[in-house]
Amino acid sequence: MSSLAAEIGVNRVTLYRWVGTREQLLTEVIWSLAQRTLDLELARATTTGGERVARIVAGFIDAVINNQGWRRQIAEEGELTMRLLTRSEGGFQPRMIAAFRDLLAEEADIGHLDVPVELDDLAYAVARIAESYVYRQLITGQPPDARGAEQILRLLLR
Repeated sequence: MSSLAAEIGVNRVTLYRWVGTREQLLTEVIWSLAQRTLDLELARATTTGGERVARIVAGFIDAVINNQGWRRQIAEEGELTMRLLTRSEGGFQPRMIAAFRDLLAEEADIGHLDVPVELDDLAYAVARIAESYVYRQLITGQPPDARGAEQILRLLLR
């Protein structure tokens, strides 16, 4: 935060007043990048139904795990990042679930996806599957895997 304050020409107190804690700033920056990435994947999607959802989520995962900035963040502060982005109080997790819920609802509303459970529950499951494949290295020691997540999502959403 000291380096950022110096770079933008304000003191640290002012910076903290503007953005809150370092963790809050980090979460907001990551969410803005995630939202932009989701928007790009939505624009690329050409399929419908569960296939569309699976491809969008897998495309998102692929973009995240292949981003150099993300790789560096996970290498340097993986545990902190995982905690910030998977807990409700940080603000990232509720927004990610809501984004997936909107995607699922869109497909269900036009009749391309049969959702026999609550949309909120399904959106939560999709989010947890996505993040488990993004954080796979930290959780299991295996490399992150967008295609593995896509296969599981296809099974879930058919």
